[in-house]
Amino acid sequence: MNTPVQNTTSVSAILSLIFGVVSWLGLPFFGAIIAIVCGHVARGEIRRAPPGAIQGDGLALAGLVLGYLHLALFMLATFALLTFFGGFAWLAAHLH
Repeated sequence: MNTPVQNTTSVSAILSLIFGVVSWLGLPFFGAIIAIVCGHVARGEIRRAPPGAIQGDGLALAGLVLGYLHLALFMLATFALLTFFGGFAWLAAHLH
């Protein structure tokens, strides 16, 4: 007699998606980091479980995409600001 496998959704996958969205709405950088970590934890948890036992791979993937995209744009904006203000600092130092 086979015991049916109970399907559950990974809590880490849900957290990944939530923090991925929150990183865009009000918790920049830290929300993205949490989304990325939770997304990787969830996908590993889902892969190690028996097939079909844990759901949420799509949620984890969406959280990863949102987190990595936010982190990339955050890094690009930081680089642009440092370049912009660094250029002004260099110009101000060489005008005297």
